[in-house]
Amino acid sequence: MAAKSAGSKAAPKPPKLTPAGKPRGKSEVYKLIAEHTGLQRKQVVSVFETLGKIMSVDLAKPAANKPKVFVVPGMMKVQSIFKAATKATTKPNPFKPGEMMEVKAKPAKTVIKIRPLKGLKEMV
Repeated sequence: MAAKSAGSKAAPKPPKLTPAGKPRGKSEVYKLIAEHTGLQRKQVVSVFETLGKIMSVDLAKPAANKPKVFVVPGMMKVQSIFKAATKATTKPNPFKPGEMMEVKAKPAKTVIKIRPLKGLKEMV
C-alpha cells in the first residue's frame, strides 16, 4: 500500500470572480477568499478578527491634537479624530439675515474617516 503525497492531487480551480448584483454578505466574502487563497474558512475568519483587533487598538483614544491612523496596505487609510465638546451659543441665522439662532451644545466624540489609497482608486 503506497501512501499518496499531499501535492499529487491538483487543487480545484477557484470559481471566476463576477460582480455582485447586491452587496456581498460576510459569509460569502469569507467563502470566496477561502476558495481563492486555499485557506480554510476558519482561517480567513481569524485573519479578519485579528485585523479588527489591530485596528481597534491602533485607533483607540485619539488625542485632541493628534489623530490616530491605521493603513490597510494598498487599500485605505482609516483615521480616528477626537472632536472636543462645544458649548451652547447664539449665532446669526444664515437663512434669515438679522435674526439670531441658538446652537445646541454637543458632547465630545470620536469621528472615523476612511480615505482610499492610490491602489484602491486605480482598481475602480
